[in-house]
Amino acid sequence: MLLNVIERTPEPTATTSPLPVALLHGLFGRARNLGFVQRRLAATRRTLAMDLRNHGASPHGPMSYPIMADDVRETLQHHAADPAVLLGHSMGGKTSMMLALRHPQTVKALIVVDIAPGRGGFSSLDLPQGLEKLVFPPALDLHGANDLLRPLIPNDAVRQLMVQNIRLGDNPGWAIGLTDILAAFPALMDWPALPEDACYTGPTLFIRGEDSPYVQPDNYPAMQRLFPNHRLESIAGAGHWVHADAPQRFSELVEQFLAQHG
Repeated sequence: MLLNVIERTPEPTATTSPLPVALLHGLFGRARNLGFVQRRLAATRRTLAMDLRNHGASPHGPMSYPIMADDVRETLQHHAADPAVLLGHSMGGKTSMMLALRHPQTVKALIVVDIAPGRGGFSSLDLPQGLEKLVFPPALDLHGANDLLRPLIPNDAVRQLMVQNIRLGDNPGWAIGLTDILAAFPALMDWPALPEDACYTGPTLFIRGEDSPYVQPDNYPAMQRLFPNHRLESIAGAGHWVHADAPQRFSELVEQFLAQHG
């Protein structure tokens, strides 16, 4: 499946790196969620932020991490951006890890943001019941969408994340493949079984939010086994949305890693 891509490139007069960077968002996100990071990186290198399947403007269909990894690989090849550095947050981080493990020749370096190769990663969304049965009015604006979701999603941050997935205006509804996402939710929470010799030896940077529960010491053995050439950095005061909570420090870590390996 070819994914929707937002591409940003340096100005023609800029000194550029030949190696592109692909950015992959988390569950219920979209390519533009990583826009701040993409704009910074696009000053010196080609960047491709993707809507993963069932998200943003990409097509809908069944989901699993191997399937989504294949989507990313196909999209990179279609845009002549293979190999690339992958930067993935949460679900996008698991997708990036899966692509690196299945097709290491496609991934020159890997940045995984606040997720580990194991079960977990989305419980803080407290996925509400009844989203797929939500009744939409004949027309809807942003304020109305907030009011519509508030009884189901009292948490402001989670509600703002979900509002961006509603098609506003006349004949409103879900713009995302919600049925496919909900059907795949157990698999997205989990981590697929891998061959015993699965390993990505390329340079890997794990970045976690110090206030986030998603990368814990019990994840370290799997991280070491699957990604032996990795480094783990924690950002103080940041939660799961590390790039939003600490954008300056996050960008510094990414840019330093790319200067060494990208």
